[in-house]
Amino acid sequence: MKIIKIMNQVALAAVVLSMSTLSAVASASMTREQIVLGSGWKFFFSEKGEEKAEPILRTNYNDSDWQVVSVPHTWNNVGYYQNDTTSHINTEQNINKQYGIGWYRLNFNAPSSDTKEQAWLEFDAASRVAEVWLNGVRLGEHRGGFTRFRFDATKAIHLNQKNMLVVKTDNTKPTGDSSTADTLPIAGDFFVHGGLYRPVRLVFTDPVHFDMLDYGGSGVYATTDLSESNKARVKVSGRVKNDADESKKVKVLAQLVDAKGKTVAQAEQALTLKPKSLVMLQQNLVVTNPTLWQGQENPYLYTLRTEIRGSNNQVLDILEQQYGLRNIVVSPDKGFILNGKPLRLHGAAYHQDKEGLGWAVRPDNVKQDVDMLVEMGANTLRLAHYPHGQPVHDLADKYGLILWDEIPLVTSWTYGEKYQAANDGLMRNAELQLKEMIKQNFNHPSVAFWGVANEVDFGAVVPAFLGATRGNTPDPIPVLKALNEKVKELDPSRLSTLANCCESREGLEKIDIPKTSPVADTVGLNRYYGWYFGDVEDFGPHLDLMHAQYPKLPISVSEYGAGGAVSLHTDNVLGGPVDSRGHSQPEEYMSYIHEESWRTINSKPYLFASWIWNAFDFATTVRTEGDSKDINTKGIITYDRTTKKDAYYFYQANWTNKPMVHVTSSHYSPRHYQVTDVRVYSNLDRTELWLNGKSLGVKSGCELKICVWPNVSLAVGENTVIAKGVGQQSSIQDQANWQLNESQSNRYFIDAGALVAASSKQHTFGSDNFFKGGKSASFDQLGGWGQPPVKPDIAQTTDRDLATTYRRGSFEYNLLLKNGRYKVVLLTVVPKENESSHFVVKANGHKIAELDSSAQAPKPALSAKYLSAEVDVVDGKMTLQFEPVKGEAYVSAIEVTPL
Repeated sequence: MKIIKIMNQVALAAVVLSMSTLSAVASASMTREQIVLGSGWKFFFSEKGEEKAEPILRTNYNDSDWQVVSVPHTWNNVGYYQNDTTSHINTEQNINKQYGIGWYRLNFNAPSSDTKEQAWLEFDAASRVAEVWLNGVRLGEHRGGFTRFRFDATKAIHLNQKNMLVVKTDNTKPTGDSSTADTLPIAGDFFVHGGLYRPVRLVFTDPVHFDMLDYGGSGVYATTDLSESNKARVKVSGRVKNDADESKKVKVLAQLVDAKGKTVAQAEQALTLKPKSLVMLQQNLVVTNPTLWQGQENPYLYTLRTEIRGSNNQVLDILEQQYGLRNIVVSPDKGFILNGKPLRLHGAAYHQDKEGLGWAVRPDNVKQDVDMLVEMGANTLRLAHYPHGQPVHDLADKYGLILWDEIPLVTSWTYGEKYQAANDGLMRNAELQLKEMIKQNFNHPSVAFWGVANEVDFGAVVPAFLGATRGNTPDPIPVLKALNEKVKELDPSRLSTLANCCESREGLEKIDIPKTSPVADTVGLNRYYGWYFGDVEDFGPHLDLMHAQYPKLPISVSEYGAGGAVSLHTDNVLGGPVDSRGHSQPEEYMSYIHEESWRTINSKPYLFASWIWNAFDFATTVRTEGDSKDINTKGIITYDRTTKKDAYYFYQANWTNKPMVHVTSSHYSPRHYQVTDVRVYSNLDRTELWLNGKSLGVKSGCELKICVWPNVSLAVGENTVIAKGVGQQSSIQDQANWQLNESQSNRYFIDAGALVAASSKQHTFGSDNFFKGGKSASFDQLGGWGQPPVKPDIAQTTDRDLATTYRRGSFEYNLLLKNGRYKVVLLTVVPKENESSHFVVKANGHKIAELDSSAQAPKPALSAKYLSAEVDVVDGKMTLQFEPVKGEAYVSAIEVTPL
């Protein structure tokens, strides 16, 4: 046995025991006493933080006007939906985006303890800086809002008396000279909530105990070696602390206990601990014919039990931790391999906030989240963009999920040369949070990757959005290398990783983007083709390029996706440009991006994993988009967890074998058009579609599990759409109810060039649809990030928003109609690039309109012009052809109504 001695010399003897069960095994409750400090807190928020601590620390301080709260608690409540489809917890009236100081006071009785002489205060997290006093004694400060920390309260606590606990939390937005300047993150597209948002406990231990001050870790850490056939070797490293004033003779026992309670391996080691000493020791356990932790296939967990016993064999301290035996290899060609078996990882990234609770979520909230993702078929989670709490780790162990943990080094890591002291502090803080994260999650078999950074290469790209060069943005490579080395020092048994956004991306060739990909053991690519940049078809070639550049580097897709609002809809995802910064973010376009992205990802065997961005909508303060304010809408489930967006069911159809079927666009009602394609996600052998009690046919073998029934005609009133299985699967079904108003029946109001139709005082328009050819365009220009678009005036129309989008080029519209006579109205606005254009419009081959802008007098501003004609339909269809004579044809809106 290898023994590392710290502070004092110790006498020791090592003994390996037989496989019989140890006597006098005690439960944790017999050795450690824990009191959850959850209720009765008083809270006061101070935006400027000008209050002096000294008066607040006094027992007789008057806090009668402070708010009574329970912990977990945060004062922030961020992000709200602006739709009226359902009721919402968060509204414009109750949100709280304040940064500043949160003071907490708690009066509590500490029980007397005859045997437990050491007292500790344990905080699972406090954001983002916390300072703690007990009975006026300052116990310490913790900088970092995501990891557990403990303070020794032994000398300050009053046993069997009242105690006053005061905590000052600070989530001040970081700047180079702020109180949080040296505390990560200093940037990021998520809101950093303030407060005691995870549990607080008072813990009593014996003076001899496993180290309580090892960066929030357990003090006992294990690694597994499976290199020998039918044998597992577990190395258990323990930190034993003697806080007593006299020497102690003890023995340390380590056991591995199977799921039936049988001890399958154990070891014992005798120590003589000198006063105030800390000893680090290693014990080896050998398990024959082990049952391996095989992910979701068999997430088998042993119990790693470690004990400290005194000279009379009494238990002084005991820890029981769930532990899985597993080996992970990641290959640049073969992907992720768990215990020798290839496992294709697919899942989602996960932020910890929830509407109405913010970051102050409970374990049952976390379980609800994880259960929904497992039901979808996820086998991995990326815990973004900071260390998450123990509940999600425990669930991942139990469910067999693979985790990517990461520290909050997001986008920025420096304030520039002016703030060198703060910059140095940020590096120390990055290492501190990394060390805490690894120590606290070391024994979870679910954790496979330690992430050291997210999108720090974005810092080089940000100036490009402002029309500037990279400038003096420092090189992040030295920072990343230092953190990667720290991972190797702390845990050589796992792989390091990082996520980047921009390397080798088209359109950024002139920018000096740091090549961060090869710094860590693996890399994740955050790529949003078809959303922020490029076309979704460009995704595959880019992945192939990265693989060719780094053939020996395991590559994953760590973020991909699109925003989606459940109250916004389109009838054609190619009908107009998506607005990744603003309003036009229909649910159907989000599904399109996920469908095509997954098509690409699934075709690349060299990718070891992929993570959807994001599992749930989450709070931020840099967005006004879709149907929300201060919410990132890329979640496949809404912020309040009540609505699973269509994309959720797409993955469920592709990732699970459990029979399911889902009618898409179920939230789209009333409908804008009588004629629609019906899209269904289904993993059933055969799927039948029913409309108002009539079968529309059976489909099977649908590509990507997407079954489509084209050109389905809806009836006026409520339409019941049912997709169901056939034969033995006939009980598996899903239903959507779509309303079609009389005003939309046998007529068309098309907002040409629009992905989401504009509102009009005249009619209810639908998004651009039924077209063939041409390109969509808009007179509106995107504003800055988080800013509204720049909208020019358009004269001669009361429907400016309708007129601003248009279809241009050579194109046609094919409209199904009853036979009869119809009025056709065309709204046009001459684009600047087509001021000399000339085109004709035909209906079923006959010219009904002509527009020659070159013959018109020049106009100083945009101006609308309406064209109208009457058209006879004799074969159930009207084809409107827009044929250029010179330049391009163009149209902003089309109205077709019966006469």
